[in-house]
Amino acid sequence: MDKDTTGRGLGIMLIITGLGHFLAPQALDKIVPPALPFEPRFWVYLSGVAELSIAIMLLLPIGIKAFGISVRLLGVWCAFALFVLVFPANIYMAIDWMDRPMPAPIYAFLRLPLQFGLFYWCWALSKKLRNQVDS
Repeated sequence: MDKDTTGRGLGIMLIITGLGHFLAPQALDKIVPPALPFEPRFWVYLSGVAELSIAIMLLLPIGIKAFGISVRLLGVWCAFALFVLVFPANIYMAIDWMDRPMPAPIYAFLRLPLQFGLFYWCWALSKKLRNQVDS
């Protein structure tokens, strides 16, 4: 993968998932932990805006900088932070869906290790982008 495309796959994924927050918010309302303040829709829209904003950062040319750092690299760091912040919603979903008919509980529990794959993806992209920006 050359330096012009590093991070673009994650950006495209975040566009797709971010749009889902606005096209089908009712499905995501159900996995917002009830302990959070405000209505679930607030968090669904906020995370959708975050995903779309980060996607834009990841799709910008690698040479664009903010605060002396590649915006694409900042996007990867923001994506990692977002994935960490939404992990409790995935835990809540797994617990909440345990009583649902199969295969719903399996789907909910499979989201947990998938999140670790996203953490790794961000880590690997961060490492690759840091090397590309430095060279």
